[in-house]
Amino acid sequence: MNNDRINALETALNNEMKEREFYLQHSERTTNPVGKAMFLQIANEELEHHERLKQLHEKWEKEEKWPKSVPLEVGASNLKTTMQEVIDATKNLKPGDADDLEAVRTAITFEADGVKFYEKLRDDSQDEREKAFFALLVTIENEHLQSLIESEAFFLDPAQWYQQREHSGLDGA
Repeated sequence: MNNDRINALETALNNEMKEREFYLQHSERTTNPVGKAMFLQIANEELEHHERLKQLHEKWEKEEKWPKSVPLEVGASNLKTTMQEVIDATKNLKPGDADDLEAVRTAITFEADGVKFYEKLRDDSQDEREKAFFALLVTIENEHLQSLIESEAFFLDPAQWYQQREHSGLDGA
């Protein structure tokens, strides 16, 4: 058994759970509806990642190789849809507070590090199923990262964020 690969999975398990706790804390703390929905959605997605990684870890440890019987699918991220629904349903959203911005910026770092970590696991793998699984996690973590970057822009200036998304000009064109 490749101890480096098992250790990497253990690190991933710990990271996913730490990130989930972080997102849950901030979903409870924030009063901004967009922040609340965003943090809760990412927390739920991180839990799913943790559960898949846990199943994988248990089987891999037992079989001493990449398992064939673990459900290696992870649901796609619904983060952008969730955030857009909240934004569309809420009128006159105010910028996020300093704690929201700090949390989003911390989360951006988490997700960027996660992308790099899963890219390395993917790139170091010789097994095609393993490569595909970690490639999927890279994609999802990248979606989280991009949504968090969007959230940062939204929290800083909702009016400008709306204007950029609608591609409208000040002359009404």
